[in-house]
Amino acid sequence: MPVSPMNRREFVQKSAVTGVAVAAAGAVAATPAQAAERKPRTWSFSILGTTDLHSHVFDWDYYLDKAYSDAKGNSVGVARVATLIKQQREAKGEERVLLVDAGDIIQGTSLAYYFARVRPITDKGAPKHPMAVAMNHMRYDAAALGNHEFNYGIEVLRKFESQCRFPLLGANALDAKTLKPAFQPYTVKRICVPGAPDIKVGILGLTNPGIALWDKDNVSGKMVFPGLVEQAKKYVPRLRALGCDVVFLTDHSGLDGSSSYGDELPYVENASNLVAQQVPGIDAILVGHTHVEVPSYTVTNTETGEDVLLSEPYCWGYRLSVFDFELELVRGQWKVTKKSAQTLNPNTVDEDPEIKKLLEADHELVVKYVNTAVGTCTEDLSAAESCWKDVPIMDFIHQVQMDAVKAGLSTADAALPLISVAAPFSRTADIPAGSVTIKDIAGLYIYDNTLYGKKLTGAQLKDYLEYAAKYYHQVPAGTKVDTATLTNANSFWDYMYDTAAGVSYDIDIAAAEGSRIKNLSYNGTSVTDDQVFVVAVNNYRANGGSGYPHIAAADIAYSSTNEIRQLMIDYVTAKGTLDPADFAATNWKLTQGGTAVF
Repeated sequence: MPVSPMNRREFVQKSAVTGVAVAAAGAVAATPAQAAERKPRTWSFSILGTTDLHSHVFDWDYYLDKAYSDAKGNSVGVARVATLIKQQREAKGEERVLLVDAGDIIQGTSLAYYFARVRPITDKGAPKHPMAVAMNHMRYDAAALGNHEFNYGIEVLRKFESQCRFPLLGANALDAKTLKPAFQPYTVKRICVPGAPDIKVGILGLTNPGIALWDKDNVSGKMVFPGLVEQAKKYVPRLRALGCDVVFLTDHSGLDGSSSYGDELPYVENASNLVAQQVPGIDAILVGHTHVEVPSYTVTNTETGEDVLLSEPYCWGYRLSVFDFELELVRGQWKVTKKSAQTLNPNTVDEDPEIKKLLEADHELVVKYVNTAVGTCTEDLSAAESCWKDVPIMDFIHQVQMDAVKAGLSTADAALPLISVAAPFSRTADIPAGSVTIKDIAGLYIYDNTLYGKKLTGAQLKDYLEYAAKYYHQVPAGTKVDTATLTNANSFWDYMYDTAAGVSYDIDIAAAEGSRIKNLSYNGTSVTDDQVFVVAVNNYRANGGSGYPHIAAADIAYSSTNEIRQLMIDYVTAKGTLDPADFAATNWKLTQGGTAVF
């Protein structure tokens, strides 16, 4: 999930590919001196990089059931990226191009969900995962594990791994018992140089330590995830000892040194810049995880003084990173003399017709699935104002969560007041009046979260809501509120912001952070500090995601392996008709010094 970009950037918009091979030509019985003279002394090659593809194969929006479009003119999907990759290979030579990914491959679209849950790749006789088919066709050399690779459990991930003709790398994904790598840490590729030694390229893969929190239910007791810096310090020297001329990292970790989970873990979430700075011997890093475009960014290693080159190609196939390296043969060993990076935009090229041919049938299956009608709705429910208003579409999520938790509580816990917290994941979500399909619900709840019930006291609940309220910029009383600039203060993104249902409260945006929650009440009575609530909450937040106070350590009253999205689909299917009158109202509002804003 994205967090704030780094504090400083260096953008390089153009990258020249130079480095011309010195061709060997000439006579048949050349003298040793002549042969030595004809040996290539310089060479060039490229590493192409993608990241956070999130199972976007085609330029298609499954939530809207139409070709993808946005205000910036971006396209999505590896089918278009594949065309750019072909162009790069044709221009530079097949043997001079490597292809690497930085993780988050098998989750993120309805296509991903379909092949993990509806027609899972783990079933006997099931087809291969479409991303494995596409990436095999594109001839990837390696991919790092992303945190979302673990969302569907280790069995699905291992099946996907078995279908790939390239390694999934994770030097900091360790077996919990042996502390040995659970996945291949690195791979070494050779660039063939006629008449000279091969160029050995070591590719080290590092994933995100946050997996230990975000997918605790899937990995606890099975795998552990130490920090990127710690593991890079172990493996980069190993790659150099193996004779690697170039050491390239693919990191599912951003590059600003921040962590969205606060101090819940001792390891930094976005550590690529720290790796570059603290670990000597690295030439370049493909960055992922934060869903931003960074064409080129340089970090100086504090020990060697050498520059490390980083690039992040946005997400979803929006961009392709291109790292260009020039080397010189010095006393029998290749040395990097120049390196540059840029990002390319695939929105001007066509989708690869071979990928379309390979995966069109899978795509059509998913299109049919998402257009399956599950019920009706009495009115149009829009999420457009969900980030600053109490809207019925959010009450729908809350109602489903509360119903599911209520049904699974013990007799003692069922006597406690039950509330729900949830985030507005998508401002573009809309459930129309009339027929409701799976895509309408999937577009509202875009993550594959499962459900918990956790116990918080009234004092803890107020702390929780105060933490959520830092999402708003402070707007003094009497000042006009502009919704375009109101939200996302403190780099607190929409998916990080929770509203609560089952209680009533005001958020005073004129007040300072930490003192914004007013009039917190339950059933018309003020909430007391020692009052105990069962809180319906998704697993990401329940395990510490976004750094909310108290919730990770709170007692568990309920847990389920069912995705909340599927619970929402089941709710509509069972009810037949979705009616806002059936929802528990959230009853929260924004105020300025006690005056309602909207």
